[in-house]
Amino acid sequence: MTTIDNGVNVQALLEARQALANAPEAANFVWQATSKWDRGVHSTTRIQGFHGLGQEQSHKAESVFEADHPAVFAAEDNGITPIEYLLVGLAGCLTAGVASVAQNRGIQLRSVEATVSGNHDIRGILGADPDVRNGFNDIKVTFTIDADASQQEIEALVAQSQKRSAVFDALTNPTDVTVEVAPSNG
Repeated sequence: MTTIDNGVNVQALLEARQALANAPEAANFVWQATSKWDRGVHSTTRIQGFHGLGQEQSHKAESVFEADHPAVFAAEDNGITPIEYLLVGLAGCLTAGVASVAQNRGIQLRSVEATVSGNHDIRGILGADPDVRNGFNDIKVTFTIDADASQQEIEALVAQSQKRSAVFDALTNPTDVTVEVAPSNG
């Protein structure tokens, strides 16, 4: 029998699922990002700490993300646009799901590539047309997957990944977002 290794520890995931079913309060995670304005429309966002399993946690290293706008928007193009980070998140979440589901189902992956594109009418964010929304009009994800599986099994992997994706859920269902201003220091 061939051993399947997609680099996912499914046993640990299944054990975590069972443990959290018995202690649902530990399943409440708070992910955090801190963004600081640099200049123009450029900002730098840092991520390291989060709360989960009932206590403060930390990634093994801080991640730093630069956000800006391209030169065609009269900006300095020091990073991708904030809305492109949504595409990054969706691609990463769905791809991780495909690997996890494949490992759990005993399917060996050779390659997985997701191409994610979002159609965006920028007249909304520019205030040029009040009837145009600010965000994406639609997003399309196309997977190209090479695996020891039938087309039907590969489509089922993607469907299960989509079903369990936190980012897909956040983008396709209303999420309460609160924006507030802290008291000024000065």
